[in-house]
Amino acid sequence: MSNSRVEEIREYDMEKPNLTHVQSVGQMTISPELFEKLYLTPKTPTAGDFRKRFANPTPLGFVGFVITDATFAMILMGWGGANSLSGVAGMFFFTGPVLLLLSTIFEWVQGNFFPMMVCGIFAVFWLSFGVLQVPSWGLAAAYSATGNSAEGAASVGYNAAIALYLLAWGFALLTFFIFTLKTNAVFAMIFGFVTTASFILSAAYWRVAMEDYVTAMALQKAGGACLFVVALLGWYITFVMMAAEMRLTTKLPVGDLSHFWPSTDVTLNEMEKDV
Repeated sequence: MSNSRVEEIREYDMEKPNLTHVQSVGQMTISPELFEKLYLTPKTPTAGDFRKRFANPTPLGFVGFVITDATFAMILMGWGGANSLSGVAGMFFFTGPVLLLLSTIFEWVQGNFFPMMVCGIFAVFWLSFGVLQVPSWGLAAAYSATGNSAEGAASVGYNAAIALYLLAWGFALLTFFIFTLKTNAVFAMIFGFVTTASFILSAAYWRVAMEDYVTAMALQKAGGACLFVVALLGWYITFVMMAAEMRLTTKLPVGDLSHFWPSTDVTLNEMEKDV
């Protein structure tokens, strides 16, 4: 081979791309702001590469939550003459919980603590509330001396019990609201409104127990209105997550709050040393 040909080959080898330095999409890191938008949790170190190997499960859980919440809210407000949840009781067992539980499992696999907690609590809430909508289970009938479901559903004991249950949920959701302040404004507003709705609906059941049905109905509609706002915000943040995953160029704002807090992309041991 001539010397000129050897020189050409050497020059080509020096100029061609070094394939060993090319990063794949799965190996690229993303900013804490984008991570928080996609997963609704601060970015923290995790063992393994599950976030690179599996799809983002957060939007899946949110779709199930929002469909169930929107339907629930519209019925509570009596839209279109709707006055019962019995016809859509299936959403409390399948639409919401199935998608939320699947999301919970994969959030756990990927090490996403806060989304796992959020999807988990809403899954069990819809399941527990769905039980109330199945007359054949006879929950309300147990509060009636004659075994009459309608009589039991209007009893003091039945309504006071549900009121206390929703009150407990209100305080639990308030706790979650505090932690959403480390994510973004939209997510925080979702928990702010759902917490308010839980307290309002608890008050509605208290008024039914006191036979003040006019006030109870007004409170029920107010609680439904809060949950409808939750549904709208939930649809928006779901769209934001899906748009980011589908690589739409439009950047939709969510009101990032993570930059107001110290970096969370550190291990617990490192955080303990800094205290």
